[in-house]
Formats: sequence, structure tokens, C-alpha cells
Amino acid sequence: MNAPQLVRHSLHESLVAPVREMILNGELRPGQKVPEEQLCERFGVSRTPIREALKVLAAEGVLQILPHRGAIVARITAEQVEELFPIMASLERLAGILACDRATEADIARLGALHDGMMACFEAGEEVDYLRYNRLIHEGFFAIAGNATLSTYYQQVLTRIHSCRFVMRKSREHWLAAVAEHRAMMDAFAARDAARLGALMEAHITGTTAGIARAFIHGEPGPEPADTPDSRTGKARNR
Repeated sequence: MNAPQLVRHSLHESLVAPVREMILNGELRPGQKVPEEQLCERFGVSRTPIREALKVLAAEGVLQILPHRGAIVARITAEQVEELFPIMASLERLAGILACDRATEADIARLGALHDGMMACFEAGEEVDYLRYNRLIHEGFFAIAGNATLSTYYQQVLTRIHSCRFVMRKSREHWLAAVAEHRAMMDAFAARDAARLGALMEAHITGTTAGIARAFIHGEPGPEPADTPDSRTGKARNR
């Protein structure tokens, strides 16, 4: 019997995921030049595997490699918003439906705790941490859904719309709308109302999230953290 073959990943392949995560979490921002030398120091490698990893991310549409300039974090376009956000919305809808069917009480409690943490960040005007919790909640629905192919598609689309999902600042109006929608989604999840949760998640992406993306593209500024509105009154709160 033949011995099983070992799968060996090249060095540059092991670098793709952590560099992609730096983009998704906002450490590398849209339009920013990728600092190759800093990445070499951070990961303890030479420029060659870093550049090979950047080529992979460029093929994914996350980066642009420009002559004499190197790699630049790609900016999403208005055309991509109209093309990709309906796809993301459909994926989120299905994840919500499947999650309601498969969730344990522990799953519901875990996402509820994340939601509580996100709301605390909203109240404190901590938008960076709010966005981090937001991403964990949405990824949590996909994890609970238990469909590996669905999760793969989600991550592929998420990577392409990185600058308009979990790293951009919101206007006061958009932030209030997003908070209200998240509360409704968590209520539907706790009630295991699959149809309602799916519809709410789809509407959240095609409505508020896509609206934030369009504002982001057109350069409309979001609020400073100290200008964050109170979730009950809608008035600005100072920290």
C-alpha cells in the first residue's frame, strides 16, 4: 500500500492569510501602499515570499500591483458595490436560515454575548471595537450554519469588499440604523425565526451596509468617536 502523500505549503502560501487578515481588519487601509520591508520584519522572511503572497492577493482583487510603486490596497468601486453586495446579502440570508435550524442554546448565548459587547462599544463610541464585534457576529452565523462551501464563498466576497464592511467609519444616521437592525436580527435568532432572520440579514446588507459603502466611496466623512449618537436618544454623546 502506498504511503499517504504529505501536502507541503510553500512559504508564500502561508503568508497570504495573515496579510489578507491585515487588510480585512483595517490594519492596511484602501489606497495604502503595502510596506514590504515591515512585513518582512514582522514575519521574519525575505522579500521574495512576501512579493509572491502579494501577487496571490492581487489575483483575488484585494491588491493592485502598480509599476514602480509596488502593491497598493485596492479601493472598492461603485460598480463592485452594485455587483457584490447583492451576492453577500444572499449568502448572509442563507447563513441566517441555516444557523437558526442548527444553533444550540450555547450558540445563541455566545452570539448574544458578542452582541452585548458590540452594544457596549456603541454606547462608548468605540467604533473600532464595535466593528470587530460586528465581524465576529456575522462570522458566527456562518460558523453555526455549518456549511463549509457557504463559508468559503462568504470569505471570498468579504475579501473583495474589505474596505466597505468591517473597517469603515459610519455616519451617525447609518450607525443608528445598523444598531437597530442588529438588535432585530438577534431577537429573531433568539426566537429561532429562520425566515425573519434571513430576511433581516439580507435587508441589512442591501440597505444600510450598501448605503454605508456608497457613502464611503463618495468620500462622505463619518463622525468622530466623541460624536457617537446615543442609541436611545439619537443625540451625540461625549465620552
